[in-house]
Amino acid sequence: MSHADNRYEISRRAWLRRSLLTAGSVCAAPALSVATAAEPPVRNGKSHMKLSLAAYSFSRFLKQNWPRPRGGEGEMTLDDFIEFCADLNLDGTELTSYYFPAEVTHDYLMHLKELTFRLGLDISGTAIGNNFCVPEGEARDFELDMTRRWIDYAALMGAPVIRIFAGSIPSGDTEQAALDRCVAGINESLAYAAQKGVALALENHGGITSTPDQLLAIVERVDDSPWFGVNFDSGNFHTDDPYADLARIAPYAINAQLKVVITVAGVKQDADMARMIGILKDAGYRGYVVLEYEEDDPHGEIPRYIEELRGLIS
Repeated sequence: MSHADNRYEISRRAWLRRSLLTAGSVCAAPALSVATAAEPPVRNGKSHMKLSLAAYSFSRFLKQNWPRPRGGEGEMTLDDFIEFCADLNLDGTELTSYYFPAEVTHDYLMHLKELTFRLGLDISGTAIGNNFCVPEGEARDFELDMTRRWIDYAALMGAPVIRIFAGSIPSGDTEQAALDRCVAGINESLAYAAQKGVALALENHGGITSTPDQLLAIVERVDDSPWFGVNFDSGNFHTDDPYADLARIAPYAINAQLKVVITVAGVKQDADMARMIGILKDAGYRGYVVLEYEEDDPHGEIPRYIEELRGLIS
């Protein structure tokens, strides 16, 4: 199926679903049960990509303050990271939430907004370490409240998207129960995010998103909204054929995160960057490609990977 045919088919399904919902609301006959699952975003034009870098790339050097202090040697600040992104002539910078101050103030958010604008950078997005699988109670309330707060922060900074996680199955629980709570948490947060103009991108990040089947089982139950999609993380499927699995989720991608290492059947190897960019192009992806470097020498190695990606997306 061509890109044009694929876009037509997605649009046709969306039109049919709206038509059935309208008919169900005006007819005296019993309303039809119509799925409202999240659909892949419909885009026109050719695939178009811009480059960003995730602050997590410097996790060894940035002190983690939020939501709880840990890790990082504290040699860098987010200001230093932003300036590094500008030195590389990137289009954007992803300001991962972990490295914000323990107390996030309005003045600090405005400082980041001014600094990135002055240096010609978009804040391509941010990320939170949420877990929507936790049972009802104080812990779950914390996760939902944290998500709302970061939606507010993202809106104030002008960050268009937040990478969110599904979570993992609590001890003694079932995957189905965890999935139900995850979907409920996403839908509740999505309603709030839509009001603030911030998109939520569900990442394939282990737990109940370890395989494409698990991730898509969640996507199929999330409310259909233009403010929801998938964060395509190239390094997080540790399956027999992660490239094929990434191709399955690529049509839903609203943010793309590339790593320089991929795990194939439990064996780590250098990632085929050209192949990953090809998967995104084949899906008609338009948006940011965010490098997330997790290896030993971010200062020395990131520039060459950025140059490689710059050539691949041009």
